Amino acid sequence: MRQLGTWAWAAAWAGRVGTGFVRACAVAAVSMLVPAVWAAAVALGVLWGAGNPWSWAAPLVLVSVGTLLLSRPVCRAVRHLVGGWTGTEIPDGYRRAGPVTRMSTGYWWNGFGYERTSRDALMDQRLRVRWADPANWRDLRFTAVVPFTAGLVACVPPAGVAAAVVGLGGFGPGRPGLAARLVGAAGLMVAVAASPYAWRLLEPVAVRFLRPSAAMALAGRVDELTAQRADTTVAQAAEIRRIERDLHDGAQARLVGLGLSLATAEKLMAADPERARELMREARAGATASLAELRELVRGISPPVLTERGLVDAVRALALDVPLDVAVTADSGLCLEPPVESAVYFGVAELLTNAVRHAGASRARVSLIRDGGGLAVQVEDDGRGGAGARDGGGLAGLRRRLAVFDGTLEISSPAGGPTRVRMAVPCESL
Repeated sequence: MRQLGTWAWAAAWAGRVGTGFVRACAVAAVSMLVPAVWAAAVALGVLWGAGNPWSWAAPLVLVSVGTLLLSRPVCRAVRHLVGGWTGTEIPDGYRRAGPVTRMSTGYWWNGFGYERTSRDALMDQRLRVRWADPANWRDLRFTAVVPFTAGLVACVPPAGVAAAVVGLGGFGPGRPGLAARLVGAAGLMVAVAASPYAWRLLEPVAVRFLRPSAAMALAGRVDELTAQRADTTVAQAAEIRRIERDLHDGAQARLVGLGLSLATAEKLMAADPERARELMREARAGATASLAELRELVRGISPPVLTERGLVDAVRALALDVPLDVAVTADSGLCLEPPVESAVYFGVAELLTNAVRHAGASRARVSLIRDGGGLAVQVEDDGRGGAGARDGGGLAGLRRRLAVFDGTLEISSPAGGPTRVRMAVPCESL
């Protein structure tokens, strides 16, 4: 038993050494990429010679351009390695380009100016956002710091293996001497001892120098709020146009026809009473239809049941109108601010509508629960799956609507189903 335990410990240690060596090599390769460009620039200057007038300018240009082009890919690679190896997620803090909008004049607005085509608007926007991003200076600082910290430590195991290969491999004329063998053995021991730990310095260095600063976080929050304000303005304008169109094409047209029928009936009251009564019956039917359309329009703006009974009862009433077998579960005493309730209600309505129209579901389940300092709503259906937040789609609009309240939308919809969508909104119950 003791021998088996020893073998198990040795196998585990060998696994740690192998994994650590591979990770140390990866860290060394990523960390030393920019210094390799610097070394290539110096070598280029030496090869050109001191008499060449470009012997100093070309290396300087190569160092500047290479560092600028490689800084962001190196930082992305480091975040990926740290997240995959340790589970520590480091936010990048990069500025995101917002959507471009086509104006009524035909020009495209990208947040900075107007362009003739969407392609020009996108290219101009990306260049401006990338150039003005304060994260560029952070990435440049990190690429200058990481080679001399985590990079040097990560180079220890590969250097030890190289020393062992040269000292013990017998490269060169004759057998290796005692000093070479001692150096090789020492290098191998150092590589074995350092491999499980040499790559670990990357995590604290990355957390210290790659996380967004307070100023970057504030700038990102300002950009996010600006984009949300723009989205809200566009959504409000679209909703006003929808209401105006519905009133003009529906209730308003019926009311105009109702007025004409009543005016005609008034004129025919004495000459043709039967025709006047027929027109009155038509006017009454028109008034009933107009009232139904107005109620439907009001329900689309603010459902009366939501205002009178609250979110939970409104969702239950919505479930009764959906051609699905919908089960609703909710914590008792949920009473939220009206704007939050409205956003969550219409979010649930959007998800159930998608389940009917696109997923081909037969059953759905809605749960509303308190989750820490907010509300969590999960909608699950047994449809075909494949749902996603595509640009211009309903789920993307729902995500923007929730973002106004710092809410989030998580979608899990593999092909074949089921589809699970979780809405989380930080809020307090009244």
